[in-house]
Amino acid sequence: MQRINLLSPRLANQIAAGEVVERPASVVKELLENSLDAGATQLDVDVEQGGVRRIKIRDNGKGIVKDDLPLALSRHATSKIITLDDLEAVCTLGFRGEALASISSVSRMHLTSQAQGEQEAWRAEAEGKDMATSIRPASHPQGTTIDVRDLFFNTPARRKFLRTEKTEFTHLEEVVKRLALSRYDVGFRLSHNSKQVYDLRPVTDQLHAEHRLATLLGKKFIENSLTLDVEAAGLRLWGWIGLPTFSRSQADLQYFFVNGRVVKDKLVAHAVRQAYRDVLYNGRHPTFVLYLELDPATVDVNVHPTKHEVRFRDGRLVHDFLFSKIHKAIADVRPDAEAAPTGLHETAMPEQEAITQQSPLPLSAQRPTDSSWMSNRAESYRGDNVSSQQVRGQLEGMQSLSNYAEQFSQQQEEINPETGEIITRSLNVASPNLLQQVSEGEGYQTVPPLGFAIAQLHGVYILSESEQGLILVDMHAAHERIVYERMKTAFYQKNIASQPLLVPINVSVSQSEADLVEENSEVFASFGFKVERTGLESVMVREVPIILIRSDTESLVRDVISDLATNGISDIMEARANELMATMACHGAVRANRKLTITEMNSLLRDMEVTERSGQCNHGRPTWTQMTMSDLDKLFLRGR
Repeated sequence: MQRINLLSPRLANQIAAGEVVERPASVVKELLENSLDAGATQLDVDVEQGGVRRIKIRDNGKGIVKDDLPLALSRHATSKIITLDDLEAVCTLGFRGEALASISSVSRMHLTSQAQGEQEAWRAEAEGKDMATSIRPASHPQGTTIDVRDLFFNTPARRKFLRTEKTEFTHLEEVVKRLALSRYDVGFRLSHNSKQVYDLRPVTDQLHAEHRLATLLGKKFIENSLTLDVEAAGLRLWGWIGLPTFSRSQADLQYFFVNGRVVKDKLVAHAVRQAYRDVLYNGRHPTFVLYLELDPATVDVNVHPTKHEVRFRDGRLVHDFLFSKIHKAIADVRPDAEAAPTGLHETAMPEQEAITQQSPLPLSAQRPTDSSWMSNRAESYRGDNVSSQQVRGQLEGMQSLSNYAEQFSQQQEEINPETGEIITRSLNVASPNLLQQVSEGEGYQTVPPLGFAIAQLHGVYILSESEQGLILVDMHAAHERIVYERMKTAFYQKNIASQPLLVPINVSVSQSEADLVEENSEVFASFGFKVERTGLESVMVREVPIILIRSDTESLVRDVISDLATNGISDIMEARANELMATMACHGAVRANRKLTITEMNSLLRDMEVTERSGQCNHGRPTWTQMTMSDLDKLFLRGR
C-alpha cells in the first residue's frame, strides 16, 4: 500500500482544471466572468482554431495591482469573498478563485494588467515545476488582457477529447452569446481566425436590447415573442417568451438567468414546461430569454463547479411564481387588430431549424382597451357559463362531463363505458348565447380583430375580412380550444368531486416515498384523491376524482410520488385531467365538412377573441393566420 503524499501545486491545479476547464469554451466563460466582475464595459475576444491554439481576452475593468498578480494565479485566491457571510450572498459571477490557476496549469498563459489609478502595467507568467509566478513591466491601458495559448499542450490525454475546430468554436460562441444576453450594458466583440463574428455595442433601452436579441437569436424570435415584466413576493421576472407556435424540436433556444447568472435548473425547466403544457405541440420545446431577480441570500450558487446550477431557499415559491406569471402571459394572448399574424409565405429563423408550422403567429399579449365590443362580448361570454349547481351535476362522472362538452358542440363522439360502442350525436354548434345575430358592422364601434366572416372553404376554413386584409381560421381547431377552456373553467371553479373506491387500493412504496405521501397529503386532496399511509412502506388509496375514475390509479399515484421526489411539486393529476378534457373537447368541437352559416362563423370568431390561448388548439397547432393587403399585393405583384 502506497504512502500518502502531498500533491504538487501543478498537479493539484491540473486536477482542478478537470472540473473547471473542459474545453476552450470553459476558458472563455471563466475569463469573461472575471472581467464582468471587474466592472468591464467592453470585452474583446479573439480566438484561433476554435480556441485551442489561442484565446485572447481584453477588458477595460479595474485591473489588478502589481502586488496581487502572483496571488491571481494561485489556487483559492480571490478578491470576491472573504467570510462565510459573503459566500451566502454572492453577487459576483465568480468567487472560488480556481479559474486562473487551473487554466494556467494546462496552457501557456500570460496576464497583463494595469490597475485603476496606477500609471504602470505589469505582466505575470506562471512558470516552472511549482508554478512560481514571474512579474515584469508591460505596456497596457487600464484593464486586463489574458492570453491563453496551446490549451492542453501538457495534458495530451485531455486534448485528444477535443472536437473539430468548428464544434469547439460553436461551444465558445454560445458562451459569448449567453453572457451578451446577461449584460446589455456591456459591449462584446468576438473574432475567430481574424474574422469578426460579433460587434455588440452597449445598450440601455428596450429597442436596442431587442436589436441585440435579434442579432444573437434571429429576427424571428423577436417577431414571435411576448415581453414580460412582473413582480411579486420579492421576485421579479422579465424578458421574452416565445409564442407557442414558435417552438423547437430541441431545447436550444432557452436562456434563463438568475441575478445575471445563466443557469440550467430542473425546477425552472419544470415550471416553464408546465406553463406551456396546454398550448405546445407534442414533443416541441418553448423558446424564451428570461431574467429572475431575487435576494442573493435566498439562492445558493455554490452547488456545482461550473456554477450552472443553483438552489433556491424556497423552491416552491419560485416555481409557483414562474409558472403563474408565464402561464398568465400565454393565456392573455388574444387576437389583436394591431398585431395580427401575417405572411403565410414567411420562412423560419435563418440558419436555424424550421418550426413545424408554416407561418408563425405574432399575436399581441395586450387586449384593446378602447373598443366597447370587447367588454360587451366578454360579458356575453361570462353569461354562457353554467351555474355551480349545473356543474356539480355534470361532473358526477365521465359520461356527464362528456355531455357538458356537447353544450358547445355540433357533433359529439363518445364511448359507451358499458359496451365500448362509439356513439355519435348531432347537436347545435354552440350554446344559444353563442348564436347571437351578428351582422357586419352592427353594434360595433370598430371592426373586431378577426373581422367578419365572408365564406367557408371546403367546410374546413373560415375566411374573414378584417381591416388589415384576409384572415383564415381553422374552425375545428379554434372551436376545440373554446370548448376546452370552458370545460376547464367549469371543472376548476368548484371542489373536484371524488368517489370512494369500493375496494381501496394498497400501493407498496419505499419508506421515503411513504414519507412524501404523508407530507404532501394536501397535494392529493386538492385533486380529489384520498391517500393514507398505512404502514412503514405502504399507502392506501381510498378515494379518486370522478374525472379520473377509469385511470390506472396505482400507476398515477406512483407517478405523482416520483414527481414530488424529483421536483418537489407534482402536476401529474392536473395533467391527466386536462388530457381527458382536451380529448373530449376535440371530439366535441365542430368537425371538418360541417357547413356553418355566416352567423355561426361570426359567433365563433367573437368567441375566439375573448378565449384564453385561442391562438392554438389543444395540441399546440395554430388556429388562425392573416394575410395583409400588403402581403396580397406582393403575391400578385401589384404596384410593380
